[in-house]
Amino acid sequence: MSELAKIKRTSLNYIDVGSGFPLLLGHSYLFSGEMWSTLLPALVEHYRLIIPDLWGHGGSPELPDGHSSLSDIANDHLALMDDLGITEFGILGISVGGMWGAELAALYPRRIKLLVLMGTFVGIEPSEKKTHYFTLLDSIDAAGAVPKPFLEYVVGQFYSDEAPESLLSPLRHRLQTITSERYRQSIVPLGKMIFGRKDNLPLLGQIRCPALVLTGEQDKPRPPEEGKLMASLLRCEHVVVPGAGHISVHENPECIVGVLLSFLQQHAS
Repeated sequence: MSELAKIKRTSLNYIDVGSGFPLLLGHSYLFSGEMWSTLLPALVEHYRLIIPDLWGHGGSPELPDGHSSLSDIANDHLALMDDLGITEFGILGISVGGMWGAELAALYPRRIKLLVLMGTFVGIEPSEKKTHYFTLLDSIDAAGAVPKPFLEYVVGQFYSDEAPESLLSPLRHRLQTITSERYRQSIVPLGKMIFGRKDNLPLLGQIRCPALVLTGEQDKPRPPEEGKLMASLLRCEHVVVPGAGHISVHENPECIVGVLLSFLQQHAS
């Protein structure tokens, strides 16, 4: 069941399911909370899951005025947990969900009791990649859509080269049906926050809660080398997920469920 949390004078869409130790799940850019569906049957038996949709994604409305950085996004998610009366919780974040999740874990150590980073990198975007992404975002902004010459490239960034059409097709369809207003008001500005983010690698050394880093073996935008670096700074295990791209929860959920349950059984209480 979907709920609405009043944040920044507007509403952030989320689901609240299960019971037990609460986990806040942050999804990837261009997806929604639904991306976690492959893990829900295993997790919901043991934990309370709070799964929001990022602004301009899924059932959430457009990005509120005045938002200019991922710190704003992090604070919105903390406000959601405040609204629910949840003082202590864990964070599972994939892609941008890991970027804002790591910031919360560093800044609120008494509240964030565990952190799982998946297919993400909290360091600054390399200059060449940042220029590439900003050029693509400007093209999307001008067209009010993902231009056809770039559509397959964008879809392919999220999955391995061996990913079946059954995974590619829903993302392709979603990108083709997003409105021009949503692209311009939310998708493009959020993308520029993500790829223009500040360097939060130094924050990882401040995190003291149990942590885990997972990276898809074939993650194109966030390769395993980045995950290995973050794990070293967090002093935690780094798991490379076999045969998976950026959205590893879709390509190899069995591996992730096993790793996650082992980690959570030790630290989620």
